[in-house]
Amino acid sequence: MAEMERGAPVQAFYGPAKLPVIERARGVYMWDSAGKRYLDGSSGPIVANIGHGNPKVLAAMAEQAQKVCFASRAVFENAPNRALAQRIVGLAGPAFDQAFIVSGGSEATEAALKLARQYAVAKGEASRFKLLSLMPSYHGGTLGAVAITGDSDSAAMFAPITRMMPKIPAPLSYRPPENHSAESYARHCAQSLEDTIRAEGPESVLAFILEPVGGLATGANVPPATYMRTIREICTRHGVLLIFDEVMSGAGRTGAFLAAEHWPDATPDIVTLAKGLAAGYTPLGAVLAPNQIVEPVVASGGFMHGHTYAANPLSCAIGDAVLGELVAQNMVENAAEMGRYLAENLREIAANSTIIGDIRGKGLLMAAEIVADKASRAMLPPAARAVYRLLELGTELGLMLYARKTSGGAYGEWLMIAPPLNITRAEADELLALFVATIAAYERELRSAGLI
Repeated sequence: MAEMERGAPVQAFYGPAKLPVIERARGVYMWDSAGKRYLDGSSGPIVANIGHGNPKVLAAMAEQAQKVCFASRAVFENAPNRALAQRIVGLAGPAFDQAFIVSGGSEATEAALKLARQYAVAKGEASRFKLLSLMPSYHGGTLGAVAITGDSDSAAMFAPITRMMPKIPAPLSYRPPENHSAESYARHCAQSLEDTIRAEGPESVLAFILEPVGGLATGANVPPATYMRTIREICTRHGVLLIFDEVMSGAGRTGAFLAAEHWPDATPDIVTLAKGLAAGYTPLGAVLAPNQIVEPVVASGGFMHGHTYAANPLSCAIGDAVLGELVAQNMVENAAEMGRYLAENLREIAANSTIIGDIRGKGLLMAAEIVADKASRAMLPPAARAVYRLLELGTELGLMLYARKTSGGAYGEWLMIAPPLNITRAEADELLALFVATIAAYERELRSAGLI
């Protein structure tokens, strides 16, 4: 291996690949230093919810920067923090009274787990500490988040330096086990939650966390309504907190401010937000909780969590401006409308494709599952680098998408399709045309190699 250059960009930590240099971005488009234009078909890693270069957000950023960029939360309150918290809980609805502002998704996960634990201790249930989650799943990159992430590769690497928590099967709709339909497998998965709580001891189980609409780990998987209702009932019956990880699905992405709104009889106790909350304009996240949870923690001595940039005034001002634009431009409604339009057209594309086995998701959080054979749902061999090669071909054609394998692809592989929520019909048509060209280019390569 050649010696690495000193002062290399962050990408050098992942491998030697040479990437284009970003120059500027506006709306759903990005341009590199060579002048090539790309349509951002995934909002980066599902982040740029309101699009790039929004003038009102940039103005709010500049205005706040002229006032104060940092103030310690231990010494000062700041008006942008109050404004942002009030806007978030207003959008989230009456189930949530407070928003604890953090600096990103992984920190939001950590804060949610700590809040849940402190709440249990405050009400005299210190025996509760076990955190149940799904296999597969993804909840962040910090060690606490890794402990609840369902990924065998991640567990193999980091288990020696953290305490891995119990996992239950995820209600995967496209690849249920043999002799199961999607609905029957969802019932089985819900029963697995009940069985695991009983096996671990209900008095020891603190919380169950899941993404209501799947992210990278399950490729925009949408559980049946019966599953969501049942897990809520199970958690309530056993005194287990239900946490929704909406780092990816929240902030309007699924056609509702919280994806939880799609299942009104499965309201969670705690919600995490990040990514689209500040839409890439600044690092930002939040934990939402009712006073019923927050007040006992405060009475017991206060929340034992806080990072330097929690409730940062500059970031809060930016986040408040982002959500202001989300509302003013009716982007949540547009996400629902454009999601339906893209889904209808993507399913038509899939029907005419050799390698697209499934299109799924809600709103503008969608995924296309890639297969070698649609009838058997068999996957392409690892050497084909399926989704990663598709990302390369898309980039060459000017379409940015997103993909990541969980557990080495054991549960399937997919492309995430999640453009900014302000995408227009004309821009959606351009995305679809570029997607068709990308799929066609890869199919030609696979035929040439005798793989399809």
